Amino acid sequence: MIKVDQLSKQIPGGPKVLSGISFNIEPGEFIAVKGASGSGKSMLLRCLAMRESWSGGSYIVDGVDILKKGLLGKMKIRREIAYLEEKPTLIGKRTALKNVLIGTTHQTPIWRRVTGMIRSDDYMGAMDMIEKMGLLEKAHQKGDKLSGGEKQRIAMARALVHGAKTLLTDEPVSGLDPHAAEQVLSDLKKMCQTQGISVVAVMHQGDWAERFADRIIGLNNGKLVLDIKGRKMTEREKMLL
Repeated sequence: MIKVDQLSKQIPGGPKVLSGISFNIEPGEFIAVKGASGSGKSMLLRCLAMRESWSGGSYIVDGVDILKKGLLGKMKIRREIAYLEEKPTLIGKRTALKNVLIGTTHQTPIWRRVTGMIRSDDYMGAMDMIEKMGLLEKAHQKGDKLSGGEKQRIAMARALVHGAKTLLTDEPVSGLDPHAAEQVLSDLKKMCQTQGISVVAVMHQGDWAERFADRIIGLNNGKLVLDIKGRKMTEREKMLL
């Protein structure tokens, strides 16, 4: 379980963008993050991914306060919690399979990046994950030839193959057509249900959040103003955001 307690974030020399944020993330839970532009949604994900420093609060992961562990804490987060930006970065000239196998810099052992060697178990694991994403026929297609939705799903496969237990994803269906958006969100939901992966997703579209999320949390002006079970939101709840 992940416990966020009184997270605050102040921009050096600037405003406080997050204040007193507290919530838990349970294994296998799909949490949608809602809020207006500038409410702090993306900053929240970046703080959870340790891409941004915290100004205050505690961050308990598997019973360990990450903020007290310095570099070791950050390394644990980078191993176990994957941050997927709105437009995932793939190596365009490498195949989808190679993108999954190589992973990001912090995920891949130095010896593999130097030698390029891939064990058969790694190969089969990557192919299995790509198949679970419904993209087996795209495994040998170059990254720059994949559609936006396909890149999202390959980025998810890459994170999971390299041991991520939690996915933080910023607008995972932004710019996708309805069919591709539904496929991406269905994949995320299925991973939560079958593999115990936790997902925290910033989602602009309210109907997608209501349909797929187990919980919906809402931010307004950097503060947590909503934390409800995933369901159709009332007009009053929407007014809080």
